[in-house]
Amino acid sequence: RLRAEMKVPGDAWLELSALPAGSGTTYRQRAIYFPRGLAGKAYWWLVLPFHWLIFPSMARNILRRADSLRHASSVPAAPEVQRA
Repeated sequence: RLRAEMKVPGDAWLELSALPAGSGTTYRQRAIYFPRGLAGKAYWWLVLPFHWLIFPSMARNILRRADSLRHASSVPAAPEVQRA
């Protein structure tokens, strides 16, 4: 869980998780916001539509980077040597 450092009329976090799912992993991200007062509620309703633009691309970029790191760290096993 990451706490937002931006100045907003409330408290905001971004929660990220990766959980095993069969032979792969399920990635989940969630925005959590506790508004303060009317300004906080107005802020949330004004920025909410932009979440549908920002968060999917953020998830794709995180997953793409994780996949490239996974492939980069895959070192093929050394062939077995048979001894007579």
